[in-house]
Amino acid sequence: MKHTTRTFSQRTAHATRSAFALAAMLAAPLAAHAAPQGMLETLHRDTTLINTVPDNGDQNPYAIVVAPVSSGVIKQNDVLVDNFNNAANLQGTGSTIVDYHPDTKQMTLFASIPRDLKDCPGGVGLSTAMTMLKSGWIIVGSTPSNDGTTDTKGAGCLVVLDSNGKIAKTLSSPNINDPWGNMAVVDNGDHATLFLSNAGFGVGSANGNPPVFKQATVLRLDLDIPAGQPPVVKSETVVASGFGAQADKGVFLVGPTGLALSPDNKQLYISDAIGNRINAIDDPLTRDTSAGVGRQLTADGLLHRPLAMVLTPQNHLIVTNALNGQVVEIDPATEKQLYARWVDSDRAQTPPGNGDLFGIALTPAGDGFYYVEDDVNTLVLAR
Repeated sequence: MKHTTRTFSQRTAHATRSAFALAAMLAAPLAAHAAPQGMLETLHRDTTLINTVPDNGDQNPYAIVVAPVSSGVIKQNDVLVDNFNNAANLQGTGSTIVDYHPDTKQMTLFASIPRDLKDCPGGVGLSTAMTMLKSGWIIVGSTPSNDGTTDTKGAGCLVVLDSNGKIAKTLSSPNINDPWGNMAVVDNGDHATLFLSNAGFGVGSANGNPPVFKQATVLRLDLDIPAGQPPVVKSETVVASGFGAQADKGVFLVGPTGLALSPDNKQLYISDAIGNRINAIDDPLTRDTSAGVGRQLTADGLLHRPLAMVLTPQNHLIVTNALNGQVVEIDPATEKQLYARWVDSDRAQTPPGNGDLFGIALTPAGDGFYYVEDDVNTLVLAR
């Protein structure tokens, strides 16, 4: 080893650099404990709560809804989960909703809807479109198939259930075609507004190289809810249109999925799976025409085919990825993607968790969220 002799100035400079390095090392833990940018950085554990398969064998859990009230057999804060596949794992044929009870950590069957429900075009295959209103009514979307493929898919409908799981009515119209994504809802008790994405327009067979049809819409349904009576559609308005949708053998459909409203209800956020982006629609509650696809909020980056979406107490968006096991947090105010967190690192898929994530819902306290892993049919809590 070659030895060198340092001058005083060199020794001083070295000491100064060393002092700065030591200060940086001491400061590092402080920086690591800086205030988190959002929710995902505060979550530390994923807990599997329950297997969601009911006695009839339905599988592929999709929608998640946390009950806002106690009504019928449902207790406030119960977690409702529906199934998209039947026991033979055929897509678009699931017909059950299960109810997870956080207080007892048990699951019960809430509803079993006839597969051949005559008032629902094409029958029943329960999708990610589901909500429970303060009045106790449950509304769930159907994106049905006869054989598990889009070759035999129907236009579907919305099924209205009472809080004991009994069918009250069915809602269908030319504007409803495969209600696909999680709903955004403004609920005022005796009246409510629902937003739902419709991904079925133009979509046909998944064989070969299926085309993308830019015909998917977001529909606003304004509901009146008479006391003791099921909701009545007062008006329906297409507020967004022109999103891409495509038949897919692996996941049935790819189309706009996540819907969430800003705190002031002046923006409707839409996850555009085909475009790999999050878009925003202005004045969704009052507009009487379609805004097309609106404006792009953010795209690509940490997003890998964004699906279900929820707004956090910090007014951030958390979005599930379809093509890996991550969820992504976005700040709409700055239009920045903040963070991605692995919630499903199952290496049986490539990339890990690919195709496993669908529904998402905040906990009542807003300190975490529920999600489903459809490959193992489980409801999981991130907190």
